[in-house]
Amino acid sequence: MINRASPVLRSEVLTTVSYHDVELPVYACYLGSEALDAPVLVFTGGVHGVERIGCQVVLAFMETLVQRLQWDHSLINGLDNLRLLFIPLVNPVGVILQTRANGSSVDLMRNAPVEAEHRVPLFIGGHRLTSILPWYRGKKEAPMEPEAQALCQALTSQLQHSPFTLSLDVHSGYGFFDRLWFPLASSYRPIENLPEIYALYDLLESTYPNLDYVFEPQSRQYLAHGDLWDYLYLNHAQNGQVFLPLTLEMGSWNWVKKNPSQLLSAVGLFNPVKPHRTQRVLRRHTILLEFFIRAARAHEQWLPKISKPSSREQLRQQALSLWY
Repeated sequence: MINRASPVLRSEVLTTVSYHDVELPVYACYLGSEALDAPVLVFTGGVHGVERIGCQVVLAFMETLVQRLQWDHSLINGLDNLRLLFIPLVNPVGVILQTRANGSSVDLMRNAPVEAEHRVPLFIGGHRLTSILPWYRGKKEAPMEPEAQALCQALTSQLQHSPFTLSLDVHSGYGFFDRLWFPLASSYRPIENLPEIYALYDLLESTYPNLDYVFEPQSRQYLAHGDLWDYLYLNHAQNGQVFLPLTLEMGSWNWVKKNPSQLLSAVGLFNPVKPHRTQRVLRRHTILLEFFIRAARAHEQWLPKISKPSSREQLRQQALSLWY
């Protein structure tokens, strides 16, 4: 895709990871504005190697946009003042091995130096006991894994200059419902940008009332150590800038319910196996991803104004009532 779509689709290698003496690249791909101060929309997938459907959703949407940029002038013009960043495959060795962790047996979503403020669920919330068990965080004093570092550095470079950054990290494997999670995963505390999160939620609900997503803080389900998005959010010096990181957690239990034989493989727990179900999943989330493009491009129209603290406080109270 990179070779076909160049120079419209710009790319760089963020890092490489070794697998059997082969260096595998972690790609970042860009569409749209090259202005440093442009708003940015980020799509990531494949953080957990076994959740390959997340990578497929991001790649399929990127392919759609690349094709549309050949003829769709509304999209071409719309990207004049918006930059799209895609990191479709954060954990290439994990995808090859069909494991949650990377090639060093570390769970990248438990790898950041963030400690949960309360007790986390045993194992699933992150641990340092042994790399044999899933959700292993890595050694305490060790630096973050190369893939995690590359993701954080790529996002940080965007956050330094962009007035508005919205990110969506695509996962699967939790429950019967598709969920949109926002930080914090490490605390029950509401985030500073709760009014902005609620404004985005309200915009989605009012624009597409029939979309079936559970929009909530991750802490409503469980707490975890080492969440990369917590780390990025908590270390973002805002200075009037807005950063809203979201995670799409696709409810894979529905796929298992319809095809119980998927329980016989680890991949089947996290991905649709039947081809028609894969196609349905790739179609299902297109409206949501398109919505995020429009919302990021028009962020000044719906974000609460910092100059109007009463308006932000009203949104905060509505969010607290709904989620906390």
